[in-house]
Amino acid sequence: MRHVETRYPAPFAVLGIRTDGEAVTGIRYLPRSTAAQAPHDRVAERACREIERYLADPEHHFAVPYRLYGTPFRQQVWREIEKLFPLKTITYGDMAARLQSSARAVGGACGANPVPLIVPCHRVLAAGRRLGGFMGGREDFPLAVKSWLLQHEGILAATD
Repeated sequence: MRHVETRYPAPFAVLGIRTDGEAVTGIRYLPRSTAAQAPHDRVAERACREIERYLADPEHHFAVPYRLYGTPFRQQVWREIEKLFPLKTITYGDMAARLQSSARAVGGACGANPVPLIVPCHRVLAAGRRLGGFMGGREDFPLAVKSWLLQHEGILAATD
């Protein structure tokens, strides 16, 4: 099967959107310098329209179909993250306590989330509402994306 990726420019990153023709199977945050690429199918087109709605209204709840592939534990973490609507947050530690696991394991599951933004792992915060990690790391680009999303949603002030 040919892997085609739509590349949708957003204010915080270019979103690399993969689909299987029926559902979104992956979203990647790419540098803003990445070239845009038009939607490759109707699901990718729908995902782009929903991203536009999210950008206009941060309380928008994504309804585009998506698939989550991962271990049973990761699936469990992602199901908990799906409950963070509208605009709720949780700490890695609190989610770990809910799942009788560790904050590090929750962070690993967040980093492996195949459809960030749709399953809003950016709303999982470190203790004290600090950003913590994002996209599997603590580098400038991933944390800038997380910070932008949380500011857009009114969860963090621009000075946080």
